[in-house]
Amino acid sequence: MMDLNKLFMPFEFAKGITLRNRVAMAPMTTWSGNADGTVSDEEIAYYRRRVTGVGLVITGCTHVQPNGIGFTDEFASYDDKFIPSLKRLADAAKSGGAAAVLQIFHAGNKAIPSQVPHGDVISASPVATEASSFAPSIVPREMSEAEILAVVKAFGDATLRAIRAGFDGVELHGAHGFLLQNFLSPFFNRRMDRWGGSLENRMRFPLAVVAEVKRVVDTHAERPFVVGYRISPEESLDGGLRITDALELVDCLVEAGINYIHASVYNVLNARPLDGSDGPLTTSMFIDRVAERVPLIAAGQLRTPKQAVEALSMGLSLVAVGKGLVMNPGWVEDGSEGRDDKIDTTLDLQNLSHLLLPPKLVRIIEAMPGWFPVEGMRETT
Repeated sequence: MMDLNKLFMPFEFAKGITLRNRVAMAPMTTWSGNADGTVSDEEIAYYRRRVTGVGLVITGCTHVQPNGIGFTDEFASYDDKFIPSLKRLADAAKSGGAAAVLQIFHAGNKAIPSQVPHGDVISASPVATEASSFAPSIVPREMSEAEILAVVKAFGDATLRAIRAGFDGVELHGAHGFLLQNFLSPFFNRRMDRWGGSLENRMRFPLAVVAEVKRVVDTHAERPFVVGYRISPEESLDGGLRITDALELVDCLVEAGINYIHASVYNVLNARPLDGSDGPLTTSMFIDRVAERVPLIAAGQLRTPKQAVEALSMGLSLVAVGKGLVMNPGWVEDGSEGRDDKIDTTLDLQNLSHLLLPPKLVRIIEAMPGWFPVEGMRETT
């Protein structure tokens, strides 16, 4: 019971921001924005249904430039015209009493060619991508120096919009093979200028983004406002990112003044690095490297309060729950009252009305068996 109490007790997240518990709503795209890039009514309802108990809400990703869109029907943040839309989302995310963080990103080589102006997909280097369920294999165009600096500024501009919209922070999405990770990766970044080559150079772009975002916050935020960074530990392909480089970036992020680290791990409780299957857990390596210098969040197959408690006991500051909240909007309320038997770990596609899932999200789940733990199907991701 002591450990369960820890999960649901207040946590000082940053100076001036205290969370009512250690549960974060993990960022998950819903493919449910309006065609004009604004947040839809269905997405607003989706958030309001799930934010009544969590301590922190991290929204799904939003692109900071028109050519940074990574999912169809993704809401945008690349222009001031989207501030009213972002304000609607901030209000919904905070409607249950949680703090709200807007996740901002550029999809880089994972941008959708059909959604990008002129189909011009950009990245650190012209290296072919792997085909996925979301996008075909493509060879992106290498970014110029001016384009790199423009993206850095775009992250800062989106941060200012988040401030004006009423969010409590932004999370820089540097995970899952998007643009920030494209530059960190030795496989996808083969540049020979100051933005590539050595690890120091490959870290230059993400650290430049952090510096610009922090500058905007220091200049414009009149209330506590956090800046977090989401990071993947590695890439599965030969010659790709490995956890040693990711942890070096963690050190630099902390030194740069990041307010929290969000590790996106395949499985928080069991995953190990590709090159260290007999060594420590990936989560433990992040915990040891962060060393309580800033809060550390981790996401990855945490479905039940028991699993969340186990993850906290490893030394995490907060746990991020994604699919668990999709299936159980009252996850926190049930967990805090010991009603674990009420928490579903698979999704019954015949009984969805009470979940207020956006129709487009439901279609994605139905079209991609294995992406989600659907009743009668084995989860594979």
